[in-house]
Amino acid sequence: MPYKRGEYMRIDKFLKNARIIKRRTIAKEACEQGRVIVNGREAKPGTELSLGDKIEIIFGTNTMKIEVLQLLEHVTKETAEEMYRNI
Repeated sequence: MPYKRGEYMRIDKFLKNARIIKRRTIAKEACEQGRVIVNGREAKPGTELSLGDKIEIIFGTNTMKIEVLQLLEHVTKETAEEMYRNI
């Protein structure tokens, strides 16, 4: 079920639903360690995302930069990549 414009999703839940990070607890830890940046600001696990937000995730020496395209509650493996695009 897609979120409507103006609705929000927590960053830790988004990272899990989009299958960028496998578990929500790991996504939460990444936020707490300062490895997730939303729109240029360090994100807390409860940071709310909306459509068009830019996310930067630091995985060791690699950095992934994405833009939020959709906020989906229930996601299949095939539709997970439709939630964001790499930038």
